[in-house]
Amino acid sequence: MGTLPKRKDIPPWVKVPEDLRGPQVFRVQTALLEAMFGPGGSRIPYIEQVSRTMLELKVLGSSNLTEVKVYGNYLYKLRTTWMLQSMAERHRLRWERGMLKLEDAMNALELNKPLAEVQPVCNQCNLGPGCGQ
Repeated sequence: MGTLPKRKDIPPWVKVPEDLRGPQVFRVQTALLEAMFGPGGSRIPYIEQVSRTMLELKVLGSSNLTEVKVYGNYLYKLRTTWMLQSMAERHRLRWERGMLKLEDAMNALELNKPLAEVQPVCNQCNLGPGCGQ
């Protein structure tokens, strides 16, 4: 049967003990938590209320993952798990796109090349080495 969560403030829409058995569990990168749940988890109560579930987060030891447990009615658990996984994927893709844009910008500015490879700029006209001055 397993142990029930030790949370003291179980929302009134979660039926004890039947909704606390068999939570949906998934893992998400810890770096994405603030984007998903707001600073300090400020959006968690709202997400719980709207989705009619209860969430429990547990940071996993030495990895950069957090385990998210979703408690509640079977259909609500499935819907909430799907929604949170979709949010996590969306934020992960946005972060990756941002990293790619940063990499492109660095390549355009030649910031990732060693100093010896960067072409000197003419001090008089701010053009490249072929300025003719």
